Amino acid sequence: MPHLTRKQIDHLRRRLQSDKTMTEKRLADSEHYGLASSLRDETGELSTMDNHPADLATEMYERGKDIALLEQEDLRLSRIETALTAMSSGTYGTCLSCGIPIPFKRLQALPDTLHCIDHAPRQEPSDRRPIEEQFLTPPFGRSSLDEREGYNGFDGEDAWQIVEQWGNSDSPAMSENRDVFSYDDIGIEADEADGYVEPLESFLATDITGTYVSVIRNKAYYEYLDHKEGDYGLEQD
Repeated sequence: MPHLTRKQIDHLRRRLQSDKTMTEKRLADSEHYGLASSLRDETGELSTMDNHPADLATEMYERGKDIALLEQEDLRLSRIETALTAMSSGTYGTCLSCGIPIPFKRLQALPDTLHCIDHAPRQEPSDRRPIEEQFLTPPFGRSSLDEREGYNGFDGEDAWQIVEQWGNSDSPAMSENRDVFSYDDIGIEADEADGYVEPLESFLATDITGTYVSVIRNKAYYEYLDHKEGDYGLEQD
């Protein structure tokens, strides 16, 4: 630590000791983020196999988040203790990889660092993705059959579209359709023809015998006219 003064070393040691105390207190106050008790105690249920799977899913999500937070705190404590040990041995402030002195400004920002900025670990963002994504590709996984040539039957995507009509947590800003202006149009392929192939079929109707033809003036009808596929002159006054 020849490039660091005694005053700088004392300042950094106090920072590390303060961070260590605060981290240990945070873990104690939160009972290690609730992981000191079992999931059954957290849910208040005698069994995790109950009639409230959504509640259990929420608890599982929170459990996973707490594990990640606990691992992060454990890593922080480990780094702080390693830095304090390096101070005691006189190696603190020198990069473990290349041996050059670590600038004091970097140590002020990250007192627990043992590497210079060029050799800091985990500089590259991870491109690892959850293994579930491989199973779910394409969307809806193996239940999506749109890619099969010549297939036009009912599949997983169609099932989701039916359920989605009752609402979800998305907003127009999150829709895959960039031209939506209301919650009615945010669903997957919300503009897809439902029950007909050609727009004409959605607003032309006949009686049971096919004798009398009538026009249903719906949205598709007026879009049909706006695209100049029909004649407004045929409209009755």
